[in-house]
Amino acid sequence: MRKEDCFYLGKIAKKFSFKGEVLVYLDTDEPELYENLESVFVENNKHLVPFFIETSSLHKNDFLRVRFEDVNTEEDADALVGSPIYLPLTMLPKLTGNKFYFHEVIGFEIEDKRLGVFGKITSINDSTAQPLFEVLNGEVEILVPMIDQFLVKIDRENKKVIMDLPEGLIEMYL
Repeated sequence: MRKEDCFYLGKIAKKFSFKGEVLVYLDTDEPELYENLESVFVENNKHLVPFFIETSSLHKNDFLRVRFEDVNTEEDADALVGSPIYLPLTMLPKLTGNKFYFHEVIGFEIEDKRLGVFGKITSINDSTAQPLFEVLNGEVEILVPMIDQFLVKIDRENKKVIMDLPEGLIEMYL
Protein backbone atom coordinates (compact mmCIF):
# COMPACT_ATOMS: atom_id res chain seq x y z
CA MET A 1 0.00 0.00 0.00
CA ARG A 2 1.32 3.44 -0.93
CA LYS A 3 1.14 6.35 1.48
CA GLU A 4 -0.62 8.46 -1.21
CA ASP A 5 -3.51 5.97 -1.13
CA CYS A 6 -3.91 6.27 2.65
CA PHE A 7 -4.85 8.77 5.30
CA TYR A 8 -3.14 9.41 8.62
CA LEU A 9 -5.22 8.03 11.49
CA GLY A 10 -2.85 8.64 14.40
CA LYS A 11 0.22 7.20 16.02
CA ILE A 12 1.22 4.56 18.51
CA ALA A 13 1.65 6.68 21.63
CA LYS A 14 2.87 4.21 24.25
CA LYS A 15 2.89 0.68 25.59
CA PHE A 16 -0.11 -0.32 27.65
CA SER A 17 0.75 -3.67 29.19
CA PHE A 18 3.63 -6.07 29.52
CA LYS A 19 1.86 -8.39 27.03
CA GLY A 20 2.48 -6.20 23.98
CA GLU A 21 -0.63 -4.00 24.03
CA VAL A 22 -0.26 -0.39 22.87
CA LEU A 23 -2.27 2.81 23.01
CA VAL A 24 -2.89 4.44 19.63
CA TYR A 25 -3.64 8.17 19.64
CA LEU A 26 -6.48 8.69 17.14
CA ASP A 27 -6.28 12.04 15.33
CA THR A 28 -10.01 12.24 14.61
CA ASP A 29 -13.20 13.87 15.86
CA GLU A 30 -14.98 10.52 15.79
CA PRO A 31 -12.77 7.85 17.43
CA GLU A 32 -15.72 5.45 17.77
CA LEU A 33 -15.65 4.94 13.97
CA TYR A 34 -12.31 3.14 14.35
CA GLU A 35 -13.02 0.94 17.36
CA ASN A 36 -13.51 -2.32 15.44
CA LEU A 37 -10.76 -2.27 12.83
CA GLU A 38 -9.39 -5.55 11.49
CA SER A 39 -6.03 -4.09 10.50
CA VAL A 40 -4.03 -0.89 10.07
CA PHE A 41 -0.87 0.12 8.24
CA VAL A 42 2.05 1.00 10.51
CA GLU A 43 4.82 3.13 9.02
CA ASN A 44 8.19 1.47 9.49
CA ASN A 45 11.33 2.81 7.72
CA LYS A 46 9.14 4.83 5.30
CA HIS A 47 7.17 1.71 4.33
CA LEU A 48 3.58 0.89 5.29
CA VAL A 49 3.37 -2.52 6.92
CA PRO A 50 -0.02 -4.18 7.56
CA PHE A 51 -0.68 -5.11 11.19
CA PHE A 52 -3.68 -7.25 12.09
CA ILE A 53 -5.62 -6.43 15.23
CA GLU A 54 -6.60 -9.17 17.69
CA THR A 55 -8.51 -6.90 20.07
CA SER A 56 -9.15 -3.19 20.44
CA SER A 57 -11.22 -0.88 22.62
CA LEU A 58 -11.56 2.86 23.12
CA HIS A 59 -9.52 4.21 26.00
CA LYS A 60 -10.00 7.73 27.45
CA ASN A 61 -11.73 9.28 24.40
CA ASP A 62 -8.87 9.79 21.91
CA PHE A 63 -6.97 6.54 22.41
CA LEU A 64 -7.49 3.05 21.09
CA ARG A 65 -6.10 0.22 23.20
CA VAL A 66 -4.81 -2.33 20.68
CA ARG A 67 -3.42 -5.82 20.76
CA PHE A 68 -1.77 -6.66 17.43
CA GLU A 69 -1.21 -10.19 16.17
CA ASP A 70 2.41 -11.27 16.69
CA VAL A 71 3.16 -8.42 19.14
CA ASN A 72 3.42 -10.34 22.40
CA THR A 73 6.11 -8.67 24.50
CA GLU A 74 7.08 -5.26 25.83
CA GLU A 75 10.06 -5.30 23.44
CA ASP A 76 7.77 -5.93 20.43
CA ALA A 77 5.54 -3.05 21.56
CA ASP A 78 8.55 -0.77 22.23
CA ALA A 79 9.62 -1.14 18.61
CA LEU A 80 6.26 0.27 17.49
CA VAL A 81 5.97 3.27 19.84
CA GLY A 82 5.98 6.55 17.90
CA SER A 83 5.02 4.92 14.60
CA PRO A 84 2.33 6.62 12.52
CA ILE A 85 -0.82 4.62 11.68
CA TYR A 86 -2.60 4.79 8.32
CA LEU A 87 -5.77 3.44 6.72
CA PRO A 88 -6.77 3.28 3.02
CA LEU A 89 -8.55 6.40 1.70
CA THR A 90 -11.50 4.14 0.82
CA MET A 91 -12.21 3.82 4.56
CA LEU A 92 -12.81 7.56 5.03
CA PRO A 93 -16.48 8.34 5.64
CA LYS A 94 -17.95 10.35 2.73
CA LEU A 95 -18.50 14.02 3.53
CA THR A 96 -21.23 16.14 2.02
CA GLY A 97 -22.15 19.81 1.93
CA ASN A 98 -19.41 22.21 2.99
CA LYS A 99 -17.47 19.62 4.98
CA PHE A 100 -14.37 18.34 3.21
CA TYR A 101 -11.11 16.50 3.73
CA PHE A 102 -8.00 18.56 3.07
CA HIS A 103 -6.67 16.13 0.44
CA GLU A 104 -10.03 16.23 -1.36
CA VAL A 105 -9.81 19.91 -2.47
CA ILE A 106 -6.21 19.92 -3.69
CA GLY A 107 -6.40 20.88 -7.37
CA PHE A 108 -9.80 22.58 -7.02
CA GLU A 109 -10.18 26.09 -8.40
CA ILE A 110 -10.93 28.73 -5.78
CA GLU A 111 -13.47 31.40 -6.52
CA ASP A 112 -14.44 34.57 -4.70
CA LYS A 113 -18.05 35.79 -5.10
CA ARG A 114 -16.79 39.27 -5.97
CA LEU A 115 -13.59 38.55 -7.97
CA GLY A 116 -14.40 35.20 -9.60
CA VAL A 117 -11.83 32.41 -9.97
CA PHE A 118 -8.43 33.60 -8.74
CA GLY A 119 -6.34 30.43 -8.65
CA LYS A 120 -5.94 26.73 -7.93
CA ILE A 121 -5.50 25.16 -4.49
CA THR A 122 -2.07 23.52 -4.41
CA SER A 123 -2.00 22.48 -0.76
CA ILE A 124 -3.30 23.15 2.73
CA ASN A 125 -1.10 24.60 5.45
CA ASP A 126 -2.40 23.33 8.78
CA SER A 127 0.75 24.02 10.77
CA THR A 128 -0.61 27.42 11.83
CA ALA A 129 -3.38 28.21 14.33
CA GLN A 130 -5.70 28.89 11.37
CA PRO A 131 -5.44 26.42 8.45
CA LEU A 132 -4.77 28.12 5.10
CA PHE A 133 -5.51 27.26 1.48
CA GLU A 134 -2.26 27.67 -0.48
CA VAL A 135 -3.43 28.97 -3.85
CA LEU A 136 -1.37 29.48 -7.00
CA ASN A 137 -2.28 32.37 -9.30
CA GLY A 138 0.28 32.20 -12.11
CA GLU A 139 3.58 32.56 -10.24
CA VAL A 140 2.00 34.18 -7.15
CA GLU A 141 1.17 32.14 -4.04
CA ILE A 142 -1.89 33.38 -2.17
CA LEU A 143 -2.71 32.27 1.38
CA VAL A 144 -6.45 32.13 2.09
CA PRO A 145 -7.70 31.51 5.64
CA MET A 146 -10.04 28.52 5.91
CA ILE A 147 -12.74 30.25 7.93
CA ASP A 148 -16.25 28.76 7.95
CA GLN A 149 -17.85 32.22 7.63
CA PHE A 150 -15.92 32.83 4.36
CA LEU A 151 -16.83 29.45 2.87
CA VAL A 152 -19.91 29.58 0.63
CA LYS A 153 -19.84 26.20 -1.09
CA ILE A 154 -17.73 23.16 -1.89
CA ASP A 155 -18.70 22.38 -5.49
CA ARG A 156 -17.36 18.84 -5.92
CA GLU A 157 -18.98 18.40 -9.34
CA ASN A 158 -17.12 21.38 -10.85
CA LYS A 159 -14.07 21.03 -8.58
CA LYS A 160 -14.44 24.49 -7.05
CA VAL A 161 -14.28 26.06 -3.60
CA ILE A 162 -16.49 29.15 -3.57
CA MET A 163 -15.78 31.78 -0.92
CA ASP A 164 -16.96 35.23 0.10
CA LEU A 165 -13.70 36.87 1.14
CA PRO A 166 -13.16 40.28 2.73
CA GLU A 167 -12.38 43.04 0.25
CA GLY A 168 -8.64 43.54 -0.19
CA LEU A 169 -7.52 40.07 0.99
CA ILE A 170 -6.74 38.73 -2.49
CA GLU A 171 -5.83 42.11 -3.99
CA MET A 172 -2.90 42.55 -1.57
CA TYR A 173 -1.19 39.56 -3.25
CA LEU A 174 -1.79 40.64 -6.86
